[in-house]
Amino acid sequence: MIFDKDNFKKILSRHSKQRINNKNLIKAAVLIPVYNLDGKYYLLFTKRTEMVETHKGDVSFPGGIYHEEDKSLLETALRETNEEIGISPDDVEILGELDDIDTSTNFIISPFVGIVPYPYEYKISEMEIERLIHVPLEFLLKEENFWEELRNHNGENHKIYFYRHEGDIIWGATGKIVKNFLDLIR
Repeated sequence: MIFDKDNFKKILSRHSKQRINNKNLIKAAVLIPVYNLDGKYYLLFTKRTEMVETHKGDVSFPGGIYHEEDKSLLETALRETNEEIGISPDDVEILGELDDIDTSTNFIISPFVGIVPYPYEYKISEMEIERLIHVPLEFLLKEENFWEELRNHNGENHKIYFYRHEGDIIWGATGKIVKNFLDLIR
């Protein structure tokens, strides 16, 4: 399978985003940073510190809660990415959006896919981010690195998606976002 920026953009432009409108849930947005190194594409994840309020130690994409001063959820994703790992919004080329997802922690997350430069001089927020995790797209597409489980939450069964990479587990909302992205580009 051959991946390139133009293919990603074409696939995402044909995708009809599924939105979730629920005023009882907290709006949030994340950026799925994608970069090219020697002709191979990578996704950039963050490992959250134990000092953050929620999702301590989880692997996630940079992002966070929508603020009233944000003009859009895209602006939220770019602002949070800049705050967490120092990527300037001007250095991100947005390729498109994925479906909103709701979480068991009462969030609606709007994911945006963007190409970022590499190498890059990251400025990591030591309060929020323990380290960056660079995962080749090809690795995530291999079945042996993926599994799913049914978990019960509030009396309902939910599929949870997991990816293992060098000792890190990508799961929960981030796992679902990765699965949605991979399903689109396959």
